[in-house]
Order: sequence, then structure tokens, then C-alpha cells
Amino acid sequence: MALFNSATDAIRAGVDAVEQGQRAGGLLIRAACATGDVEEIDGDAFGDAVNLAARVIAKTPSAEFWFSEGTKICMNQSEVAWESTGSYEMKGFPGEVPVYRAIIPSKCNLPEPIKEAIRLNRLCVIRRGAPVMSLPPNPTILLMDYAPNSDALERLISTLPVIEQGRIWLAVYNISPIDRFEWQDSGKGLVVGTPNAITSAIEQISNEVTACDDSHTIIFDLGDTAPLQVMLGGLALPSAPMANVVDSYSYDLLPDGDWSNRSETAVVRVKVGSPGVSITALTKGIKLGGRIMAHGDTNTLDEPTTIITPSGPIEFIPVSGQYAGLMMSAPSIKLGIAKGSTAEIGRDPALPGLSLPDRRGHENVRWCSGPKASKAKQGGFTMDRALAGRRQAAVTVAQDGTWDVKSIHDRCVTWLLKDDNGLEKVEGVTPAHDGAVVVMGTSIVRLMSPKE
Repeated sequence: MALFNSATDAIRAGVDAVEQGQRAGGLLIRAACATGDVEEIDGDAFGDAVNLAARVIAKTPSAEFWFSEGTKICMNQSEVAWESTGSYEMKGFPGEVPVYRAIIPSKCNLPEPIKEAIRLNRLCVIRRGAPVMSLPPNPTILLMDYAPNSDALERLISTLPVIEQGRIWLAVYNISPIDRFEWQDSGKGLVVGTPNAITSAIEQISNEVTACDDSHTIIFDLGDTAPLQVMLGGLALPSAPMANVVDSYSYDLLPDGDWSNRSETAVVRVKVGSPGVSITALTKGIKLGGRIMAHGDTNTLDEPTTIITPSGPIEFIPVSGQYAGLMMSAPSIKLGIAKGSTAEIGRDPALPGLSLPDRRGHENVRWCSGPKASKAKQGGFTMDRALAGRRQAAVTVAQDGTWDVKSIHDRCVTWLLKDDNGLEKVEGVTPAHDGAVVVMGTSIVRLMSPKE
């Protein structure tokens, strides 16, 4: 244990220790710090900051440096490369404690949406000075070598096609608190790391995907040859108000069938609040239960209904309890699983696995009043991150061809849709049948045998 008079000096020393350990024959050091009043007695230190630092380091992976909220407030945020790791329950401290990661210059922790874009071959890296190539459908864009809030960055963004803000990411290493807030408050994302570390991390994920494609254990995009297809499609609607944090919320359906927090190109908007579920037509040609909706019309959804949209039909299924309903649509991603294999599902599952959406920003949320909601907003709360874990559940196909689902997250609940349209909590290993509907956060996953 070491004491510092400066939070910035403490982080620099910790980062240097972690990096020097890696250079000295791959010694994996983990370090953590907290900031606060400390009392020194007989060469030892006591206080809440000491206890919190011990709790934080217990959560810190090897070869990383994590720190507390107090340290973040006291340090020079423009001189330290950092990112949030989320909030955690820690013994002796009330509620969930926000924790942050100092970025090691040789390492980059790619956000899950960037990883998912790499796996789907939809990541477009645009470097300053390089020509902008044609973009694939539904791209995720990573801007590199651009200074935050610069004229060059603004000019480039103005030339991009209309795209969901959450799919635009900026690569940075050091960034001022004001620039960080303005960029993320607009719904865009940050990838924090040196250019070399970011490039290396992208190449690593690309190589992993290639390796998985060559494996005969998990088969991507070849589900017809596997006994089970795990398919992601649709939107689950948690009930609101929610935990004195979310009063109501909405999602926009895009023309390509994806759901977004908010988009200027949306075809419909679904809203959930105390009156229940409602849908608003944002373009012409929307049919609800066979009736054409005029542009701007809003209707309540309280019974099973078919909604015809330009992106395809949606089946609304009302449910009770923790959820208000399910918007079932054609699958956007499929994963085939071979006999004797297990695949994880979550925002950042172990490879190979099925990644759930991780939509950034909270422009679709109407907050409750009170300190709990204010804290959630300041802490970067999103519906996806609050309700779905990085590693949420696992689906296994046994050698005899039977399937089962197992929840592997200790807080985020996995649900199975029952025949009566109720939801059953997955506890332990639960057998699953053909056509089973699994609900995780705002995502709907269906388990299907391949069609003959």
C-alpha cells in the first residue's frame, strides 16, 4: 500500500507499475486506489478510503488499474486516460459504487458495440486524411486521429449519411471533461486507448472471429447444419415506472428492422409508461390490426396485435409482471450450435457467443424525480446495461440433441415465455423446447430447430 498527496500522481504511479510489470517478463500486476481522508497510525493507514481501495482491487482484473469515484473527481481528468467499468456492490458501502479504469497505454478494452460490429463486418474505421469509402448497411463508425470538438471532426460528421448517434464512436486517449460530456451526452460513444492499442485490439477480435468461423463446434451463419438456431430479433418492453429511476421510455424502429433509442429515420415509436404500451406511426403505411394508421397517430397496445411496418411484420404480445409486452419480429442475427456445445448470450459473451444490443445514450428515457434517478443519469444509465449482463445466459445442446438454458448472471434475470404468455424466471439449468422464447433485458432470443 502507498499513500499519495495527489490523485493524478497515484494513478500515474499505478499505471506505470502495471505497464512495467508487463514489460518485465509478463508480470501481471493489478492495482487500485481510492481517495479520501486517511489516518496514519504506527506506520499503517486507516479510513474509508483504505477500505474502499481494498474492495476495488478485489474487483480489478490482472494487468489493470481501477479507481474510485472520489479519485476521478480529484484527479486531472484531462491528463489521465480513463473509462467507466460500471457500478458494483461492495461490502461496507451502501448501494452500488461506481468504479473506473485507468487505460494502460499498451491496452484497449473495446466496447461491446465495436466488437459486435467487427463480428458482423460492419465496423468502418475512418482516419483523418484518408478517403471515406462507401459504407455498408447499418455501419458502426469509428473515427480515429480526430481531436474532440474540432472543426475537422464536425465537418466529417456533417458529411456522413443519417445514422443513429449510438453508432458513431471517437477514438481518444486524453480528453477534457467538457468534451467528454458533450460527445457522450449526444449519444455517441468513446473508445479510449492509444491508436496502436486500438488497432491491435480490433485485429485481435477479427482474428478471433476468423478462428471461430473455422471451428466445427459453433457454426456462424450455417444454422441449417446445426441442431439448434439461437436467433436474436424483436424488442422486450420492461414495465415502467421502473425502480424510482425510469418514469417512461421509448424505442424507435428503423427501416432495417433494428431498434434505436431515437432516430430521425424511424418508422414507428413504441412508448412504455404508467398508462401502458403505446405505438406512434412515424411514416405512412403502418397498419395496426389491419387498420391503417395515419402519420402521427398513436394507439394503445393492450392485446395481441399484428403491426405491419416497412421493415416487416411485428407481433405484439402483452405480458404481465416485470414486462409490459414483447415486440416479436424476424430475427436479425442467427447462431448455430452443434451437439455437445455451449454458447453464451450477453452484452459481451465469451466467444463464440451471441451479443445482445448495447445502445448508448438515454435520450429515450423520461426520468423519475429524486436522487436515485439523478445518480443513474449522471452514471451513464442505459436500459440495456441496467437489465442485461455482459455474460447473461448460456445455451447448451447435449449430445442427445436436447437443449437447456442456464442463467449465469447473479443480478440480471433471464426469463422464459410460457404458453399462457407469462414469464418464468430461469433458475439453474432449465430445459428448453423448440420455439422457446427467452427474454434478457430488452432483447428477445428464440431457440429453433432448423427448417427442413
